[in-house]
Amino acid sequence: MSTFVVTGVDILQVPRMAAAVERHGARLLERLFTPQELAYCGRRAERLAARFAAKEAVGKALGVGMRTLAREGIGWHEVEVVNNARGQPQVRLYGAAAVRAQQLGIVGWSLSLAHEREYAIAMVVGWGTREDEGEAFAA
Repeated sequence: MSTFVVTGVDILQVPRMAAAVERHGARLLERLFTPQELAYCGRRAERLAARFAAKEAVGKALGVGMRTLAREGIGWHEVEVVNNARGQPQVRLYGAAAVRAQQLGIVGWSLSLAHEREYAIAMVVGWGTREDEGEAFAA
């Protein structure tokens, strides 16, 4: 049995998120974010951009991307970023994202978010154990 990790990273321009929210409003927000994410973020572009980047990073770590870009990708609401009691962001997976993580043998996630005026970035690390090196990551 061996331990493995998968990683994903994404960066987004905060003004780009702000402009998208200004242009498309609630329709965009409800399409991309869960009610719990919106309750935390409101319309704060830097928080929204960081969570958007986290969703993209998880899609990359799972090796499938987002459904809007790839047919086998995951949906926006299938990855949720919530804070624990200490304010640390956590990854929750649902639907196809949870199935893909289970197929890969991923049992845990670590997420780091950062943002400033111009950019938001997210880095995720998923980990698990497996018996056979090749099968878990077969396409």
